Amino acid sequence: MPVVKVLELVGQSQRDWQDAVSQAVSEAARRVGNVSGVEVVNWTANVKDGCITEYKANVKVAYLDQQP
Repeated sequence: MPVVKVLELVGQSQRDWQDAVSQAVSEAARRVGNVSGVEVVNWTANVKDGCITEYKANVKVAYLDQQP
């Protein structure tokens, strides 16, 4: 019987928060495959001299585990 598992990851990007989420989902898909959904838990960023230098997204990525 298939089981849905959840990974908690932090995606990072110098472009924007959407790209940070995409980075996390891409990494999860590369490692486990069968990604079926993502929940964004938190948005954060690093700031230097009043400008955002790095966007971060804490996400929960769901994937289908088909191992017996």
